[in-house]
Amino acid sequence: MESKRGRDLRQLLLMRSEWFEDRVYQGASEKGYGFITPAMVRLFAHMGRRAVSIPELARRLSISRQAVHVTIHEAMRHGVVEFEECSFDRRLKLVKFTDAGMQMLAAADATMDRVQEELEARIGKKDVESLLRILEKTW
Repeated sequence: MESKRGRDLRQLLLMRSEWFEDRVYQGASEKGYGFITPAMVRLFAHMGRRAVSIPELARRLSISRQAVHVTIHEAMRHGVVEFEECSFDRRLKLVKFTDAGMQMLAAADATMDRVQEELEARIGKKDVESLLRILEKTW
């Protein structure tokens, strides 16, 4: 459905997100991380670079703990995350990146830099800076 202004913001954002994600997955594959799934990408983004509990991840992702477990175990099979005991609550298990997972994150950072450089070449550095400034605003 076209908006009153003749452009559909949601559709444009989705199209640009797909462009970005295609390049991210291509970069992951080139660096040996072709096993990465969209669910893993979301999980990793919500983990940051620190250990996080499964209930907290489920809350952040708005999915069930069982779904989080499935994604964690898939990532564990590839050696990029592991469980650790929680120091303040023995009932909780925390998920953290392994050394291999930290190497994966470094490779992802390099890919993100490359994608941003490609975007700057396509639309100009000034427009990328404007886009970043706009997207950093609180909506």
